[in-house]
Amino acid sequence: MFEFVWPWIWLLLPLPLIVWWLAERKRQKQALRAPLFLYWRSIQEQQGKSTKRFPWLTFLIWVLVITALARPQWVGDTMDLPATGRDLMISIDISGSMEMPDMVIDDKEVDRLVAVKALLTDFIARRKGDRVGMILFGEQAYLQTPLTFDLKTVQTMLDETTIGLAGSSRTAIGDGIGLAVKRLRERDANNRVLILLTDGQNNTGVLNPLQAAELAEHAGITIYTIGVGADEMIVKNRFFGNRRINPSLELDEESLIAVAEKTGGRYFRARDTKEMEEIYQIIDELEPVEDDYQSYRPIKALFYIPLALALLISLLSILIRTLISWRMNSNTITQTKTADAHQEETHV
Repeated sequence: MFEFVWPWIWLLLPLPLIVWWLAERKRQKQALRAPLFLYWRSIQEQQGKSTKRFPWLTFLIWVLVITALARPQWVGDTMDLPATGRDLMISIDISGSMEMPDMVIDDKEVDRLVAVKALLTDFIARRKGDRVGMILFGEQAYLQTPLTFDLKTVQTMLDETTIGLAGSSRTAIGDGIGLAVKRLRERDANNRVLILLTDGQNNTGVLNPLQAAELAEHAGITIYTIGVGADEMIVKNRFFGNRRINPSLELDEESLIAVAEKTGGRYFRARDTKEMEEIYQIIDELEPVEDDYQSYRPIKALFYIPLALALLISLLSILIRTLISWRMNSNTITQTKTADAHQEETHV
């Protein structure tokens, strides 16, 4: 459907007509007061010129400008938004320890962040109907993607996530939770969920995890915590031989369990990609809570079309007048030279 946002602008359309009419009346009154001979002479001088006729080209430009100012737009058919379920925020640890290559995908050893990103891809794709956002934390926590229905953008921002974007030497788990709580409680939703993935312990930041969990509890946010990392890893060494280590010694499972229980959530242990995938499937079974029905109509602004036409007509008008003036000047110069040459021949 075509419509104008500011239709009252059309009240300005007759303005050039009024100005021209008043100017004509003033000119006619002045002519009547002049002697008859001068009036006749002025008519003869002005005959054939466009100044006494209404400037239709200028008026056309004015109409196009008024059309643009009225903000024409095309309003499309009503489109339904996807049935909204939950507000789901994903908070991911990107500290230096996430570079530990103790995960396996397709028989290849990969680091923890690569495994998290690979499995989150399918998880995010299944979140149709949910608003999904993403927070990254290391030494600091920052919002990577606000809550949105645009899952493609969330996936793009996840793909661009790398170790060290938020500092790599320490882990601010509490701040990662606190920032998620701040963003989630801004939304008036009945089901708000935070999924926290980390492989370490809180050793920096303003909030500790339990303080942040209390804030989440008061805001009605459920937190699901996931401890990432294998319990055993073989380190190969040319001189001292192979040795087994526990790469998850720094994982603070006690705090993660307490945070989850405080908010009515659960703690999961992801020792490998298979367990991580199962965890996502469990979280995937959360029943969505529908918000109020929402719809919208796509709007496309069209003001630039009449504005461009007005500009084009103005430029063409100026160009044509310039060419005519240049041609007339050229003819005048030619005639002058011809007359001078003729006079010289006569004198001779």
